[in-house]
Amino acid sequence: MSAASDALSAAWAETHMPRTRRAIAALPDLTGVRLAMSMHLDLKMLPLVRGLRAKGAELFITTCNPSTVRDAVVAEMRAAGARAEAWKDMPEPAYREAIAAALAWRPTHLSEMGADFTHAILQGGSSALSVRASLEATGSGINRLQGIVAPYPIFNWDDVPVKEGLHNRHMVGLTTWQAFFLRTMLSLHEKRVLVVGYGTVGQGLAFSARAFGGVVMVAERDPARLLQARYDGWETGSVDELAGKADLVCTATGAANAVPWRVIQGLRDGCFLLNSGHRADEIETAPLLACPSAEPIPFVSSHALASGGRVYLFARGAMANLTAGEGDSLNAFDVTLAVMTTGLGHIFGAGENKPPGVYLLPRAAWETAL
Repeated sequence: MSAASDALSAAWAETHMPRTRRAIAALPDLTGVRLAMSMHLDLKMLPLVRGLRAKGAELFITTCNPSTVRDAVVAEMRAAGARAEAWKDMPEPAYREAIAAALAWRPTHLSEMGADFTHAILQGGSSALSVRASLEATGSGINRLQGIVAPYPIFNWDDVPVKEGLHNRHMVGLTTWQAFFLRTMLSLHEKRVLVVGYGTVGQGLAFSARAFGGVVMVAERDPARLLQARYDGWETGSVDELAGKADLVCTATGAANAVPWRVIQGLRDGCFLLNSGHRADEIETAPLLACPSAEPIPFVSSHALASGGRVYLFARGAMANLTAGEGDSLNAFDVTLAVMTTGLGHIFGAGENKPPGVYLLPRAAWETAL
């Protein structure tokens, strides 16, 4: 894609994100704010970055997931005046160096997807003396913070109803299957689909898979969610019980090794493995990647198991909808990004006066985004 078409795409995104434009316009002057951001670096984040810079904020940006980085977007963020240290598929040591560099930059505020900044601080690798407040966008990030008190207030906006109910419940599942259809030229018809995890993302995956012709099963560890899945009409059980029946297994748990190697070894010949969760390790890919492999088409690798069967890994186990696709639609993500913008306004203001701890982003802080 050329620089001209990149600019055109960015302009198209901003045109179709009116809520985000209004939320940015409502922010006060941000001179003196030093915001470190760890997030997916795709086209839809550009309106926010440009808007924050126009309001006077200094920005240090890195990714929360190297597989979802768009290098052209990073270049656009730099052109807007942000310091951006990320590139597509950057190796783990470079990613950790970028996190450390962002904290050494002495930010006044954090905006995170996965809590890597806060985790680095709590591990003792960096000082948090300059940080006044943080915003966390993901369930996996909130899970990492359980039982831990950071030295500043952290506001959870993953569980805000319009994010949980719109983005998590509707868009992730829909766009995961869109990416699968686009890259494989296959549909879900006549396929048994196992959804692993039945939070709001898993629910969206299950219902959209059925809408697209799949026969759906659900594996879930939590007994209350498992009961909910039963009441929703799905065949339910554990990963060990159900994976061997599946033609396609998709994870949405926020947990490492939700589909372990022992389960992968018993999959049907030709079974697909996908991940829709934030973490890139929900599928135990290391032993699978060590098997003899080929790449029959982009974004799909074929791995020969000792049993004689083969397993297809989609996007190498990274987040499917943003690695192999474009993620949410602009109009749907407009709601998400507007809520994020108003959340930032909260931590730049009243939120930074709260005692250390993890809080749900207050309704008064985000309802104006609607």
